Amino acid sequence: MPPAGANAVGQGRPGGRGQDGAAGVSPPSTGRAGGRERTIGPVTQPEAPPRKIIHVDMDAFYASVEQRDDPSLRGRPVVVAWRGPRSVVCAASYEARKFGVRSAMPALRAERLCPEAVFVPPDFTRYRAVSRQVREILLRHTGLVEPLSLDEAYLDVTVPRSGSSTATAVAETIRRQIREELALTASAGVAPNKFLAKIASDWRKPDGLFVVRPHQVERFLTPLPVERIPGVGRVMRERLQALGVTTVGELRALPLEVLQERFGSFGATLYRRARGIDERPVEPDQPVHSVSSEDTFAQDLPLEALEPAIRELAARTWQAAARTGRVGRTVVLKLKTAQFRILTRSFTPDVPPASAAELVEIALALRARVDLPAHTRYRLVGVGLSGFRDREEVALQRDLFQA
Repeated sequence: MPPAGANAVGQGRPGGRGQDGAAGVSPPSTGRAGGRERTIGPVTQPEAPPRKIIHVDMDAFYASVEQRDDPSLRGRPVVVAWRGPRSVVCAASYEARKFGVRSAMPALRAERLCPEAVFVPPDFTRYRAVSRQVREILLRHTGLVEPLSLDEAYLDVTVPRSGSSTATAVAETIRRQIREELALTASAGVAPNKFLAKIASDWRKPDGLFVVRPHQVERFLTPLPVERIPGVGRVMRERLQALGVTTVGELRALPLEVLQERFGSFGATLYRRARGIDERPVEPDQPVHSVSSEDTFAQDLPLEALEPAIRELAARTWQAAARTGRVGRTVVLKLKTAQFRILTRSFTPDVPPASAAELVEIALALRARVDLPAHTRYRLVGVGLSGFRDREEVALQRDLFQA
């Protein structure tokens, strides 16, 4: 990345900030100097130096951990999933991906695509432990680390802890430390914002590093297919194709008014992303908003047969919520029918549940609010908690209700 100020535009004079302290263009003004009236034209201040953002993405994380810990799996097509008609792939090694196996694919399809695949049941306790080790490495370089999942995170290294002169050097060091200390590989993208860094981290996978410098943004984005923009799925891609748009460069040619008229508020997002604009900061340690546990059955079950699963899932959700150090207020019951229809029921009590037993009681009561025909069968059930608050706030609320 270039040094601070390398992307500044113009050389403004000092003192050109407005009353709110923001640098920018001052309006023309008049004044007196030596008895003569003079006009002061627009004053352009240098732009703030670009941020230096890294997106670190572990390569085939779950599968790589399994291959690392079991030498007999190395070089073989590994699929992290339970076997069975309802199971889905959690992760696939790069050897398995050559056969078209991908995450979230039904396990049966993965088995058909790659008959030689070795299926390994997931061990999330172990994956979380390794993820914590990765995060410890990231925190050596900056306190601004925003985890997205167990295997990826954003870092703001505009002012790195490690004293490295460039974000590229920080990214290279992080990848080396992960490889040497954890025997795993990670890919990284370096860019002026989160949107670009995430695209860049996927550019040279696996075990790669790609850098998008501020002056390269337009050239980098222009040929990309529009589906590389987050939020542009199959339906949105088809709607854009109807406008003659298949690449980011073609999207950039559309006026903001047209995009907003066609796509509402998301049109403004498309307009900004097509220009490489993303103002979102890296937000470390975001408070937990929800936790949940769910299970897919080997055979579809009637509603009355779901109680054991609801009790077990509520207990698991309670344990997960306890680890956050915060308290969830809203209880959510999620069901998926045999026809893949998803429905949810939720309840927010005046006082949040204080135990796993209370959570179970509320979840079972929500089951009674399901009004589908009695013959309906269900393939999945989940129990969640949302609306999290700090424990001190909840304790005060309980005291008020008990007074």
